Amino acid sequence: MSFTAKIIVAMAAGIVVGSVFSAFSEPLAPVSAFFVGGVLDAIGQIFIRLLQMMVVPLVLVSLVCGVTALGDVRALGRVGAKTLGLYLVTTAVAVTLALLVAKLINPGDGFELTGQANFVAREAPPLSQVLIEMFPANPIRALADGQMLQIIVFALILGFSMTLAGAAGQRISALLSDLNDVILHMVLLVIKLAPLGVFALITETFATQGLEVFKPLADYFFAVVCALVLHLLLTYTSLLRLARLGIRRFLGKMRPVMTFAFSTSSSSATIPLTLSTLEQRLGVKNSIAAFTVPLGATINMDGTAIMQGVATVFVANVYGVDLGLGDYLTVILTATLASIGTAAVPSAGLIMLAMVLGQVGLPVEGIGLIIGIDRLLDMLRTAVNVSGDAAVTCFVARSEGALDIDVYDDPEAVLEEEGAQHAQLDSR
Repeated sequence: MSFTAKIIVAMAAGIVVGSVFSAFSEPLAPVSAFFVGGVLDAIGQIFIRLLQMMVVPLVLVSLVCGVTALGDVRALGRVGAKTLGLYLVTTAVAVTLALLVAKLINPGDGFELTGQANFVAREAPPLSQVLIEMFPANPIRALADGQMLQIIVFALILGFSMTLAGAAGQRISALLSDLNDVILHMVLLVIKLAPLGVFALITETFATQGLEVFKPLADYFFAVVCALVLHLLLTYTSLLRLARLGIRRFLGKMRPVMTFAFSTSSSSATIPLTLSTLEQRLGVKNSIAAFTVPLGATINMDGTAIMQGVATVFVANVYGVDLGLGDYLTVILTATLASIGTAAVPSAGLIMLAMVLGQVGLPVEGIGLIIGIDRLLDMLRTAVNVSGDAAVTCFVARSEGALDIDVYDDPEAVLEEEGAQHAQLDSR
């Protein structure tokens, strides 16, 4: 059975088992407490911790190797400018599209608020503070705390310095290249456990929330899903067309990555699989992918920006607040910039949503209205986030002559060169 098939089977089984526990919550309460709240919760948490264990060393080492592999300092500046510019543009397009879809569907219109929401949002940091904290005062502490923006900045400076250091930098680069190979093998070991981890996470989600969570917020859910699908099929496909790359081939090869991102709700946790797919199946050189993917997992949050745009309209409708053109422009700007400071972990977008709502004078308590179904929507928008990272990476690699078009078009390209029979991905 292919890796994709295993993930899909695990997700389907998790939905069925979780729904059964949700539907028969009272008679199955003792079993649910032990099996769902105990065994599956432990398996799911262990799987997530294993993924998180890989993130910091992988991002640091792969990003440093990517910077040194570029060699030419001018190429580094050119690639960085393209990547950052595309990430910000696609995010702005995403939140604009979200506002248009939300105004058409008008979620929350006529919704009767019977009580106060219980959610209390933590105060989002100001943008200036986010920019200041990008630069680590103590890189060791940044590594220990998993501060991704600080790690990325430190890795860029270290890689840039190694490039300028000549022979000394080359010796360290060779050591880190070997270390990168070792870490990737560790990643593959963890990825093989994905079906088990996915089953545990999906089962727990549906067992605790149930399918009925969609009913009171169907319009909001529908609006977010429509905006996500339109952004995936319009924005990213346009980017690929400009790069003269096959859209169906891209979507087919990215399907396992999107499925994995959906199940974990974490762009950071998906970094290893995203990197492997881009390099081994889409033909992107490591020097590009190792730079763009970790950066994208940190600042390219198109799916999160879409949620923030739709949620703003929804909360405004629920509380009876009329938003003007200036308010919508403020939402676009704030959501785009807020995506830079959104952590690549599950449901982090709710924290940054508080910043967006505050900028247009809406009560942050409105977040409590959507938090119940945010986990499921978070899965969907994470899949869009990683797709955006990959699309921008392919575009930049194509423009830099760092994409092997033969590998990209090859339907038989596999995730790993050795042991492919254990983790082969369905490319159809």
